[in-house]
Amino acid sequence: MDAFMDYYFEKVFSDLDRDSLNERYKRRELVEYFNSVISGCAKGQNESDNVTCKNFVTSALRYHNNCKSKNGDVCLMGKYHNLLYIAMKLSFDWSLQDNGVVAALLDELYACERTFERIFLGAIFGTSAPYFLAGWKSDFMDREENVSALVFFLDHATNANLEFKEGNKSYRFIDVPLESCGKASPVRVVIQMGAAEILMILLRFGARITSDHVSTNPIESILDRLKEYNRKYPYELVTCLKLALRAVPRLHLTVDKTAFKHLELPDDYNYDRKIALEKYTEILEDHLLPCSRCGLKPVELKHLCRCLIRQMLWKNFELPFGIHKLPIPMPLKKYLDLLDD
Repeated sequence: MDAFMDYYFEKVFSDLDRDSLNERYKRRELVEYFNSVISGCAKGQNESDNVTCKNFVTSALRYHNNCKSKNGDVCLMGKYHNLLYIAMKLSFDWSLQDNGVVAALLDELYACERTFERIFLGAIFGTSAPYFLAGWKSDFMDREENVSALVFFLDHATNANLEFKEGNKSYRFIDVPLESCGKASPVRVVIQMGAAEILMILLRFGARITSDHVSTNPIESILDRLKEYNRKYPYELVTCLKLALRAVPRLHLTVDKTAFKHLELPDDYNYDRKIALEKYTEILEDHLLPCSRCGLKPVELKHLCRCLIRQMLWKNFELPFGIHKLPIPMPLKKYLDLLDD
């Protein structure tokens, strides 16, 4: 396999036009070609498909890195960068199980692009929308395959304990901002879309629901949108709210303390309670926002325990599969995994 790939890159790939792989159908043709090569080499060399796929991805990474090194450690883009997406698709097609190789592929993608939107956007928006957002089309066939690919790479990134640096910040794979979405986190974009199915996947893998440079807490944005529906709440949006509330100990609302300065309130005053009562009265009355999650009542001990255990599992890169290693009854495992409330 290595000899074939060296020959291919030297004699065939080098003669391709720089922009020859910009079109999705061209990348898919090359993927189909290499699928046949991997299958044939595996049979001819009496090796497993997984080992042969690993050898291809390793060769592709080596070629990309060599080209980048000759260009002062700057990616040449064009066909040289698109080669990484062919490796990405083949890794998924053959269910490559080598964490080290998949992690190296993700590291290389991030080094070139500083984002993983080519993996996330297809799962969030479908196969066509990324073209209008970012000018490219998903390399995966349909929405279902995009979601499966997202889970595949989430699993590998978690098992490989991957973290990515951006200035002074460090991100897990699941939280790396999406460039084409105003650098919002994937979980924020999913909440804005009201995509409950994808939100469940992200939360189970430990996506962080926090305020960032984009705007306020994502849960607060759900509440603000629900107010617009005059108590005829969309099912998907309500589901997103319920799922998000399972993943945080309690809701912290945006408070402009200067607006209450004239009241001379104590430093430990419960602003969340006041804002919730004034701003989300109808949502509270309709029992969509539990009183225990917004400062009106103490948070349930069971829920606090869930959040603490999940935080410890997250620190050790054990979400969500580490839950099933715990010596606890199955109902509690489902509770910790956000499947029940």
